[in-house]
Amino acid sequence: MMKTQMPKLQSSRFPSLLAAMLAAALLAACSTPGTRVVLLPQADGKPSAVVVRAKDGEEVLSTPYQRATAAVGAKGAPVVDNVDPAKVQAENKPLFDMRPPPPQRYTVYFELGGTTLTPASQQIMTEALAAALARSGGDIVVTGHTDTKGSGEQNDELSRRRAQEVVQLFVERQFPANRIEAVGRGERDLAIPTADEVDEPRNRRVTIEVR
Repeated sequence: MMKTQMPKLQSSRFPSLLAAMLAAALLAACSTPGTRVVLLPQADGKPSAVVVRAKDGEEVLSTPYQRATAAVGAKGAPVVDNVDPAKVQAENKPLFDMRPPPPQRYTVYFELGGTTLTPASQQIMTEALAAALARSGGDIVVTGHTDTKGSGEQNDELSRRRAQEVVQLFVERQFPANRIEAVGRGERDLAIPTADEVDEPRNRRVTIEVR
């Protein structure tokens, strides 16, 4: 049986369970006893990085499909090179086939100053719920937002109330409460940048991420 040595991994945004599984598969397939770690791209395209540490040094992988190899008995930091994405996917097809579907995102909107959804948003809620129920073990992240009318403190509270209103609607429709996370962002992260005290309907929203 091939002897292997696993380096320590640290990450600013770890590239997902699939990356760990792929690293383990590459371990087993490696022709040189040791460890190989391949950084996979994030499903949402956001940057990620992982630190691969061997006994005598470390390297940072920050570009998708960079590979770090730490051979048993080798001195110095892991050796970094780039691998062909098509080859990695072809050689590890069962692992890539196990990837969960990418998150689905929905946005619902509110009437001015309160937690009442606009009529069109009721249908979007139904679509988001159906998507969440279709995923085995799926969960929902709900983020509330406001426009710039009112003070920052008032809008922080209003955004939390809007998020909780959406959570309650999901729970009333039999989605498990322990699989919903809710946060309020107030007037931060405006969808449409405006000056202070501007009534902008597109900023009065809750974003729903089904994952």
